Amino acid sequence: MTTPLRGLLDRDVVAATAGVGLFAEALRDQAVPVTETEWAPPMAGTEADLATVMADRRRVEANALAFARMTAAEAKLVDVRPAAQALSLERGTFLHAGPPLEWARASGPMRGALIGAVLLEGLADTPEQAEEQLAAGHYTLEPCHHRDAVGPMAGVVSPSMWMYELRDDVHDNTSWCSLNEGLGKVLRYGAYGPEVIDRLHWMTRVLGPLLQQSVRASGPFDIKSIIAQMLQMGDEGHNRNRAGSLMLLRELLPGLITADAPSADIAEVVRFSGANEHFFLNLGMPACKLATLAAHNIPGCTIVTTMARNGTDFGIRVSGAGEEWFVGPANTPEGLFLGSFGPEDANPDIGDSAITETGGIGGFAMAAAPAIVKFVGGDVPFALEATQRMYGITEGEHTAYTVPILEFRGTPTGIDVTKVVRTGILPQINTGMAGAVAGVGQVGAGLVTPPVQCFPAALASLARRAEL
Repeated sequence: MTTPLRGLLDRDVVAATAGVGLFAEALRDQAVPVTETEWAPPMAGTEADLATVMADRRRVEANALAFARMTAAEAKLVDVRPAAQALSLERGTFLHAGPPLEWARASGPMRGALIGAVLLEGLADTPEQAEEQLAAGHYTLEPCHHRDAVGPMAGVVSPSMWMYELRDDVHDNTSWCSLNEGLGKVLRYGAYGPEVIDRLHWMTRVLGPLLQQSVRASGPFDIKSIIAQMLQMGDEGHNRNRAGSLMLLRELLPGLITADAPSADIAEVVRFSGANEHFFLNLGMPACKLATLAAHNIPGCTIVTTMARNGTDFGIRVSGAGEEWFVGPANTPEGLFLGSFGPEDANPDIGDSAITETGGIGGFAMAAAPAIVKFVGGDVPFALEATQRMYGITEGEHTAYTVPILEFRGTPTGIDVTKVVRTGILPQINTGMAGAVAGVGQVGAGLVTPPVQCFPAALASLARRAEL
């Protein structure tokens, strides 16, 4: 009888190891080639819940379905309308980024944005009066995500603000996002001075109606297709949107030029849009929201469908856990600062724009945009490694969004709670940094991850719902 071990030691030994490095080091000391496999125990205290969720008989098929829906979701820009119409947003109700939040716990930029929105709606005559009303609970605060909308940074939406309206007819979903204000002192970073309110009034009076005319005359526009193209052109869809913004303007121009409006207004809208390199972000965000909406509320599914921050808390939602939020303290991004600003000036992470990473772009597509490191810190090898690391915590590779430098491999898509808990790898997010003091504006840009406790909490909820 021949044993498969016969002759084993007649050849050079090649070893593969996992776990602690002591064994690998001992082999190397004996001149044995070793391949070390990255491995770590699951997050502490999650072992029982992880075993339960992994044994859920629905999980594999549910995750495959969620991934298929995410990658099949459409994102067509079909209209531009005031929030009062699009979202049935009542006077005195204000949407905000991130998980639920009360005024008492709101950060500086969130408070500043809410004050500005109250002034914009004519509900107060002075910032002091607006702040008193907000502190007294006169107004209703609600997350954008609760109405299937998203907002960058503070993400504050008031009834008179105009919204992009995107549709996914495949899954019969709609999502919205406000119009981008440009850079500098803007409401989304907590500024509310006269120049901020004047710009918002101009956006309500001129920009929104002209964009509406263009979309209704020349649209709908395929935003998903633009995202796919911009990834080939050096954008990653969160902090770098140069190519996407120019492609969007190309689509809008025919309808703008022929719009029924004074030529001076049309020229100003074209100038404003063309000068704003983040103009496309407010369309990429609802496009990604539509993808995650398509994957939401699938029983047994462990795919993350929301990552959002309000400047105080970071929250996630998971497909199989419905509308429940899993929340932890928002981390402060690390990166590059503008001018004389430093780490002490930065507010903790804020904004719904992490929906881009949730949908498979942004920080998950850093390899497609190595130039992003000049804006958020790090270097080109880090950008490549960041994308490759995200494959370890996602369900699959996007079928439309690809990375040229990785041989057009699809971006890592569909964050799986079980993989995050098993590996300890947290999702990589690229983000702007808001000043901690209301009105300061943007102080830099950098990299951040969610607080670790969000994922064990989500896993525990999934374990309670598991079907074995």
